[in-house]
Amino acid sequence: MTNDDYFKNPIRHAHVRQGMTVAELAREFDKCAFGAGRLAKAIKIYRAMQADDVTRFFGLAGAMIPAGMRQIIADLIKHGNINALVTTGANLVHDMIEAFGGEHCRGECTVDDIELKSARIDRIYDVFLSDEHFTTFEKRFDEIIDDIVDSYPQRQFTISDFLKEIGRRITDRNSILRAASDFNVPIFCPAIADSSIGLQSWIFGYKRNLQVDAFMDIRQIMDICYNAKRAGALFVGGGVPKNFIMQSMLLIPKGFDFAIQLTMDSPETGGLSGATLDEAKSWGKIGERAETVTVYSDATITLPLLVAAMSEQTKG
Repeated sequence: MTNDDYFKNPIRHAHVRQGMTVAELAREFDKCAFGAGRLAKAIKIYRAMQADDVTRFFGLAGAMIPAGMRQIIADLIKHGNINALVTTGANLVHDMIEAFGGEHCRGECTVDDIELKSARIDRIYDVFLSDEHFTTFEKRFDEIIDDIVDSYPQRQFTISDFLKEIGRRITDRNSILRAASDFNVPIFCPAIADSSIGLQSWIFGYKRNLQVDAFMDIRQIMDICYNAKRAGALFVGGGVPKNFIMQSMLLIPKGFDFAIQLTMDSPETGGLSGATLDEAKSWGKIGERAETVTVYSDATITLPLLVAAMSEQTKG
């Protein structure tokens, strides 16, 4: 590279004006560096991922549903922006809690947690949740599994098929599980046992036979990857959802063409949540010429901005 190549993108200072849209703000970010510049690049990549020949994967880790991101995920499914969702059992539990009439409430992270325990209130950082909502969840979930087993007494389910059957029996159309069932979007939850879904299903197994094969989902997500002309992934956090999506490319003779990561973790510890997307190229999980970016910020800020800017620009 020549010296001129290093100076071909001068900073142009952002201009914020009254009445501007999110997409217009994103274009101002594109003049900047650091997090603003990375978010602007993420928006460009995410918009490119909406092409008809791109299969879109979404990895959802962290307490995103309690934090208020539920409707965004459900709408992305309804609008065709997600072709395969991989998430944690906890996020699906909290989706069902809201579907069954429960609420997550804003609280404080500085409260006395012993007092909260006495009041039967559970805390997720600055979100409060009543124990009563878990009682309701357990009752309703048990009824749903009963109905599933009544309908398919001898069937062995994959995890994704089991979740689809649960979604079919949820009446709240703003539910992620219901939206995925309605729009035939598979939800993969490899660590489903690590949640109240796992606990309740285990307890249910003492009275009735529920058969769920944890390994058959690998075949299903591998088929989705193999049949994709091009593939893109958006990761909120990391952990099991990120790895399950990434590992699906190990046996496919191509990597992801697009990848975006929204995280607050750094790569120095070697953990997957902070691992750079470039690192995944060494494994062949992401293509050598893939468009990638990691945005280091709270995903409850960057995800809504990313989706809003992409949606406005796509409409325009």
